[in-house]
Amino acid sequence: MQEEKERVIIVGGGPSGLSAAACFTKHSVPYIILEREDCFASLWKKYSYDRLHLHLRKQFCELPHKPFPPSYPPYVPKEQFLQYLDDYVSHFGIAPLCRRTVELAEYDEGSGKWRVRARNGDSGEVEEYCGRFLVVATGETSDPFVPEVEGLGSFPGKVLHSTGFASGKEFKDEHVLVVGSGNSGMEIALDLVNHGAKTSILVRSPVHILSREMANLGLFLLKYLSLSTVDSVMVILSAIVYGDVTKYGVARPKEGPFYMKVKYGKYPVIDVGTYKKIKSGELKVLSAEIESVRGKDVLFKNGELHPFDSIVFCTGFKRSTNKWLKGDDYLLNDDGLPKPSYPIHWKGNNGLYCVGLSRRGFYGAAADAENIANDVSSLTQHP
Repeated sequence: MQEEKERVIIVGGGPSGLSAAACFTKHSVPYIILEREDCFASLWKKYSYDRLHLHLRKQFCELPHKPFPPSYPPYVPKEQFLQYLDDYVSHFGIAPLCRRTVELAEYDEGSGKWRVRARNGDSGEVEEYCGRFLVVATGETSDPFVPEVEGLGSFPGKVLHSTGFASGKEFKDEHVLVVGSGNSGMEIALDLVNHGAKTSILVRSPVHILSREMANLGLFLLKYLSLSTVDSVMVILSAIVYGDVTKYGVARPKEGPFYMKVKYGKYPVIDVGTYKKIKSGELKVLSAEIESVRGKDVLFKNGELHPFDSIVFCTGFKRSTNKWLKGDDYLLNDDGLPKPSYPIHWKGNNGLYCVGLSRRGFYGAAADAENIANDVSSLTQHP
């Protein structure tokens, strides 16, 4: 067993885990990172589409203690963000232990330590680590989710999750169904249309559509105004800019965009050109749920039947923390999200913490990392 008296064990080497590591480094707190993939930030490096940009201005997306270079544009593209992460890891000397899949983490009352068992993907052996503190940094987007659809196995074309989508260029002239109308779904649909695919998008739930500028204005106003007031402003601005979206098959929610983000983790759609394609008819909106798949044909619950060559599921993620984290009845629920409300969501019992699960993006993860490092530092200096 690898043990160090006051060590922190961080599970997850994405931006949240890297943020925590940097903050621990600043406090001279020893830590290790266990990462199941073969690299850090694997969702960004291996499983994100080519045209991806950060949807918020760069000042809202910085990791702790290292701003983006001044030369970076306001909305950072994927390749520059990856370069920033590489520089970040190098700057703070972060060295995750990769290909370590955590199978069990439990608190040992006798020793007052967390014992973590992780399978080494190279050797196949189970390794055991021990530390006084455990930080869950596996993120909101850890396990891709594809819903069960009757007959999907009979579909002869490509079926993929958004994490397997790189670019629309390989779908030129195909009839493609995009299932899901969050930011990934809307942007992937735009990319498909731009590359000549005959694209339909399934918009099952009401969505708020905001421009980048609106979203950033909203974040600024939240510093000074109540959430309900900011939501009212956002809804009015969206109606002015986008008009009556219901004419195109898109329903507006009854609750405000920032309220829904905090309450349900449902982000507003940050429009980067998709709505224009919907208005022009280049992108077809389907609003009925899928009943079943019959070969190339997809039957919808309103009775419509449409043939497709490929289906892209932009249906989000689940979390599997509850499968390996044992003995925690306080901090995380069965879906791997915090039970305590913001802003005390990051701290559990017995030295257990979580970072990047507050549904507040990079900005929230950075605040979590700072809070956790400060707390651990105070406990190790004054136990």
